Amino acid sequence: MRIVLDTNVFISGVFFSGPPYKILEEYYRVSENLSRRYAEVDITPVLEFVTINAEIVSPPDFAKPICTDPNDDKFFTCAIAGHCSVIISGDKHLLDKSGFYGIRVRKPRDFVDNLLPRI
Repeated sequence: MRIVLDTNVFISGVFFSGPPYKILEEYYRVSENLSRRYAEVDITPVLEFVTINAEIVSPPDFAKPICTDPNDDKFFTCAIAGHCSVIISGDKHLLDKSGFYGIRVRKPRDFVDNLLPRI
């Protein structure tokens, strides 16, 4: 599953506990499992790369704003460019537009409780 993390969710996961932290923990958990199977791979640089760089995409321009707060449009355009089906955010402006271009906006708790277990 390809996702876009709202900036606030990512930063909350770094500095605090709760659902955002659990989402970031999943990156580490999967990486650690794979590193046990492939001992020759040092996963630390990979995690640092994902944390720092992730995937850079060229988002499309929209003639009209998507969200009530146009500053939030970047999350939808990023999801479209990255072929992501989910944006994880607690931002009301994003949540109100859930379904735009088939992209669901899920709160961190909802993602952790309902989608993360299936990954």
